[in-house]
Amino acid sequence: MKNKVLLIYSWFVRSLLFLFPDMPILMRFRGFLYSFGMASCGKDFQVTHDAILKGLQNLTVGNNVFIGNHTIILASFNIEIANEVLIAPHCTIVDGVHTSLNGSFRYGPPKSGAVSICSGAWIGANSTITINSFLPRGSVLGANSFLNKKFNQELSFYTGSPAKFIKKL
Repeated sequence: MKNKVLLIYSWFVRSLLFLFPDMPILMRFRGFLYSFGMASCGKDFQVTHDAILKGLQNLTVGNNVFIGNHTIILASFNIEIANEVLIAPHCTIVDGVHTSLNGSFRYGPPKSGAVSICSGAWIGANSTITINSFLPRGSVLGANSFLNKKFNQELSFYTGSPAKFIKKL
């Protein structure tokens, strides 16, 4: 029941403030409203008008986090976004996947796993982050990348589909 109420609440926040411009004070207000349903939320959480956040009860956000336009976050298990993370436009972050049952993905049981984005990370535009992913502290995930694993080198640049280590920053 709590999941359904928070889903409606998330829709309500998005709908209520959709037509307001993306000014810092209004983006902070959106983040403030979303924080009531979250597992944990720090200060200065900024959300653009057309970002979609679902599964608020499974979402943890640190201080000074920015979520860009048309970003979708679907938290069915556990998504942790640490302090000072920048998420560019058109990103997708999901912590669940479909599985196959009798040759069909339609009725296969869902599979979930944690997603963790560490402090100071930057996620480039059009990137996708999926189940059991870990982006280290101060790292950059290049634009149009697909992160589906755990990396451990901090202050590094990762890019590609699937993402690969490119270099230290």
